[in-house]
Amino acid sequence: MSRGERGVEGRITRRRLLAATAGMAASALLPVGMLRASGGEGLRIQRLAWAGIRLQLPRASLFIDPLTNPDAWGLALKDRLVPVSDASDESYVAITHAHPDHFDAQAVAQALAKGGVLAYPAGTQPLPMPAVARARPSVAWEPQLLGDFTATPVPASDGYGDPQVSWVVSAGGRRIFHGGDTLWHGHWWRIGRQFGPFDAAFLPINGARFGWRKPVSGQPGVLTPEQAVAAAVILGARCLVPIHYGVAGATDYEEIEDPLGRLRAAARGKGLRIRALAPGEWLDWNGGA
Repeated sequence: MSRGERGVEGRITRRRLLAATAGMAASALLPVGMLRASGGEGLRIQRLAWAGIRLQLPRASLFIDPLTNPDAWGLALKDRLVPVSDASDESYVAITHAHPDHFDAQAVAQALAKGGVLAYPAGTQPLPMPAVARARPSVAWEPQLLGDFTATPVPASDGYGDPQVSWVVSAGGRRIFHGGDTLWHGHWWRIGRQFGPFDAAFLPINGARFGWRKPVSGQPGVLTPEQAVAAAVILGARCLVPIHYGVAGATDYEEIEDPLGRLRAAARGKGLRIRALAPGEWLDWNGGA
């Protein structure tokens, strides 16, 4: 083969590779209805403890912010700690940020016991990194292809200003949003325009106020129930699943009273289903209360 023929073949190969990659990334931007029409296998979602969820396809698992370590909150968290050691052979973990109640190295090691990818916000360094994990620092707005999951980190705001993302995940004919423990910010509209509507948005609701950093602000460092409803409406979510609530008695950490009651009250008349799941419960796509 001549140098010219090799050059032509190389250009064709690169074009095919770029076209294939663009096609896979573009699937993250397709309307939800088009995703469903693709005939993909169904997605199931289980709520874990605190802010964690498990996305399950027939042959693959993706965990977001899994928590199994009782030392993260001690007796202050009443949630049942749901095991993640039964993950599929093809497993992935994504975290929203590196705080110990969202990056639990023990849970990540259990979920990735057979190997797999840990995706996390670029600019952070979750430590200790489990030996079995393949690190995937992820830049905001850049889709991460994790097997049959397409997970895109999008901007979020941490109560302390530490680096954080939320995750948009498309898989099995569904698209969901996971907010970690973000507070209110100005990116909701762009995220909704780029990726909405969503089948479900998993959003924090406890409006917690912190006393750990001085001077104390007295302002919520996590979405309040009313803000979570506003975010879900802007995102075009059909269903809001509350996460990140249920702590009582923690030092210098004050959760608002009755976050679920306030959430349901705020959602009235908004055309938004509220689906409160107990840890370990699976989402019924048609349910709601």
